[in-house]
Amino acid sequence: MAADVDSLHVELVAADRTVWSGEAAMVIARTTEGDVGVLRGHAPMLSLLSQAVVEIQVADTDDVVIAAVSGGFISVANDRVSVLSETVDLGEDIHVDAVLAELEEAKHLLDSNDEAEQRVRHAEARLRAAERVS
Repeated sequence: MAADVDSLHVELVAADRTVWSGEAAMVIARTTEGDVGVLRGHAPMLSLLSQAVVEIQVADTDDVVIAAVSGGFISVANDRVSVLSETVDLGEDIHVDAVLAELEEAKHLLDSNDEAEQRVRHAEARLRAAERVS
């Protein structure tokens, strides 16, 4: 698709692959400072992402890409948005039953494992992403 002058070029990237790339009308993400919405003409920024859901409104369509990210960064400059995270799960690819099992296991480990809190937050973000696409 040719770049639309009224859109953003967005790259949603996990550590091992580009998960989604294309033109978008808007990107919504949760940073450590709060939610941010990015439209064309947004001021340059670089922020830390929280473990949460990222929403991408695809340009010239009613399609929305919903993904859970495990933290990372969002970079905005010159109508280009890069979302970089260790793991990225598209909402449509998330198996809710498996994530519920992971969430329960992580909750049981909260008192004995420092990593469990991160696992709980990531599982909760994945569940929110899956719910938003169903």
